[in-house]
Amino acid sequence: MPIKIPDDLPARDILEREGMDVLREKDAVRQDIRPLRIGLLNLMPNKIQTETQIARLIGATPLQVELTLVRMSEHIPRNTNADHMASFYRPWIDVQAERFDGFILTGAPVERLTFEAVSYWDELRQLLDWTQSHVHRCLTLCWAAQAALYHFHGLPKHELPQKAFGVYPHRVLSLSSPYLRGFCEEFSAPVSRWTEVRKSDIREDAELEILAESAVTGICLIGDPVFRSLHMFNHLEYDTTTLADEYFRDAGRDPNTIPPNQYFPNNDLSQLPTNSWRCHAHLLFANWINEIYQTVPFEFTRSPESQ
Repeated sequence: MPIKIPDDLPARDILEREGMDVLREKDAVRQDIRPLRIGLLNLMPNKIQTETQIARLIGATPLQVELTLVRMSEHIPRNTNADHMASFYRPWIDVQAERFDGFILTGAPVERLTFEAVSYWDELRQLLDWTQSHVHRCLTLCWAAQAALYHFHGLPKHELPQKAFGVYPHRVLSLSSPYLRGFCEEFSAPVSRWTEVRKSDIREDAELEILAESAVTGICLIGDPVFRSLHMFNHLEYDTTTLADEYFRDAGRDPNTIPPNQYFPNNDLSQLPTNSWRCHAHLLFANWINEIYQTVPFEFTRSPESQ
C-alpha cells in the first residue's frame, strides 16, 4: 500500500524513482480507507534526508500510512530552508489536539549537552508526556531515545571517550519480541554518537527490556512497554552513504577525524560502502508498523471531543 505525503515534498520524487508507491493527496481524498497516522518529530540537521529515510521505511509495508511532519514550536532550525519548514512542517502546538497511531522522534546534534541545556527541552518534555494520551506507539531514535529514557525513567547518558562511529555487529537478545520478528541472531547497524545509556543504570523494576546490543557499542534497542515505546540508539534508518557524509563533513572541520569503523571497503575512503543493514531496517520498521496495526483501536485517531 502507498504512503501519503505532501505532493511537493522532495522525498516524493526520490521515492517514486526508487519504485515506491506514493499516494497523491487528491487520490487519498477519494479512498475510503483509514490510514495509519504517523507523526515524525524531525530534529536532525538534514531534515530532507531524514524525511526521505523514514518515509522510505514506513511506506514499504502492506498498510497505508499518512505521514505528518512535526517540529518544535519555538525552535528555528538553522540548516533547513525556512520555506521548506513552513510548507511541510506543523509546529507541535498545532497538533496537540490530534491523535496519532504512531509517532517517531529522531536524534539531534545536541547529545553532548545536558538535557536541561537544550533550548527546547521543556517543550520536548511536554511532548513526551502528550504521547501518553495522544499516541498509541512511539519509536525514538538516537538522542531522542536517550531523552525519553531520561524523562520517563531517570536514566542518565554518559559521554564516551571517543565517538562510536561505524557499522557494528549486534546480537539479538529477544527473538520473541514482536519488533524483531524475522531478524537473524546477529545484524549490522550504523552507529554515530558521542554518548551512551548503560545497562548498569537500568533498575530491575523499570520494566525495560534490552532487545539487542553490540559487544563494542553497547545497547542498541530497548523495549519500553509501560510507555508503549521502542527506543533505538543507533541508525538502521541511515542510507548507504550517510556515515560517509558525516565523516567528510567532520573531516573538513577537523582533519584528525577518525573514519567510521568497518564501513569503507578495505578502509579505502574512495570506495563506496556496502549497505549491510537495509533488510533489517525494513524489518524493524515493518514490525513496528504491524504492532501498531494489530493493537490500535480503529477509532483511536478520532479527536477525544468527537468520541
